[in-house]
Amino acid sequence: MKKTINKKHQPPITNHQSHTPLAEQMRPRTIDDIIGQKQLLGDNGIVRQMVSSGKLSNLILWGPPGCGKTTIARSLATTTDMDFIAMSAVFSGTADIKKAIEVAKMSRGIGQGTILFIDEIHRFNKTQQDVLLPYLEDGTVVFIGATTENPSFELNNALLSRCHIGVLSPLSSEDLLELLKRAEKFTGKKIPLDKNAQTHLCQMADGDARFLLNSIEYLSNVKIDAPLSIQGLGDILQKRAPLSDKSGDEHYNLISAVHKSLRASDTDAALYWVARMMINGEDPSYLFRRLCRFAVEDIGLADPNAMTVALSAWQVYERMGSPEGDLALTQLVIYLATAPKSVANYYAKNAAWKSAQEYGSLMPPKNILNAPTKMMKNLGYGKDYVYEPETADGFSGQNCFPENMPRQSYYSPKEIGFEREIKKRLAYWENLRKKSKI
Repeated sequence: MKKTINKKHQPPITNHQSHTPLAEQMRPRTIDDIIGQKQLLGDNGIVRQMVSSGKLSNLILWGPPGCGKTTIARSLATTTDMDFIAMSAVFSGTADIKKAIEVAKMSRGIGQGTILFIDEIHRFNKTQQDVLLPYLEDGTVVFIGATTENPSFELNNALLSRCHIGVLSPLSSEDLLELLKRAEKFTGKKIPLDKNAQTHLCQMADGDARFLLNSIEYLSNVKIDAPLSIQGLGDILQKRAPLSDKSGDEHYNLISAVHKSLRASDTDAALYWVARMMINGEDPSYLFRRLCRFAVEDIGLADPNAMTVALSAWQVYERMGSPEGDLALTQLVIYLATAPKSVANYYAKNAAWKSAQEYGSLMPPKNILNAPTKMMKNLGYGKDYVYEPETADGFSGQNCFPENMPRQSYYSPKEIGFEREIKKRLAYWENLRKKSKI
């Protein structure tokens, strides 16, 4: 737990403090100094309105790394001249929360407000989150939590109901370019990159201000004789890895994008999102399993080959691995995206399962039961059964539903792909069924 009392006239940290990372040295002191996040800091933004009204509310800041969550929290303390107690849910527990609350109570006794900032708040369990509730209720602290995970999944409803949610976005390349210029002014050094390389560095940062400033600090400390080109920058600096939380919110966002792009027959978008997942280190088996599911759920009998292609592509990848097997993956994505779409099979399955639950354990009609014993024959098993292949039309129209259950209709194929042919067959058989005397 760290307590900092912010004063309005606190002197800024200078760049002579070489032991302090540049990202920390340049951290904005007030919300007016923060780059980006206009949806929160603009005239109509929730954070701006809190400052304008002079009354802060409990707040959850949700966004990717390096987008300014901690900076906003610290700037609010400076702007409002409140005490600032910071802790990380990774390293802190219930005892630390209680200590922070005691410090806040003492400050409150002398008329001083306190902001309690907890980074990675989603790391706290339910009990730890519940400990905060009474002190949010009585105003002992103004609580600000920061998280990279979806609050609706990771935080208790009781805590969420007492907080506003501020959603932060990755910084744009324009925002990062402005930050780069600000870093040059702050350090008094020209970044050793040509104009194209500067733009490329901002794109490499992928919305992460911390990565950009750390890269600038590194480049400023390396002996470089002439401004680097894009190629030179790539040789000296490793690209920031894309977000790759394979079990968290980002993971499910990406697979959702894959699924929705395939469903929309947007082949190029589907290829892009699959590439994002693979570059992030996704387990290929997970992707193939989801693509097989798509083949039977969203395509179904509109293209019966989709399931076969999906299983074949999976098998090819398992035998060849990457990078050769990657072509089997992209071939499958292209096939699924360009295939006709139908959820008739999906709806038929759901409807049949529902009927099975509603009607209980009804016996099949006796005409379609086998009769391997004399007793079963005497009971009428197999009586009046019609062997369809021997009929003139290859169809008898005999009832195969339970005797006390009305006939049901589950499968309604679309007029698309192979289902167009299936629909014709079903209509033909239904017409024969109506004419049948069975």
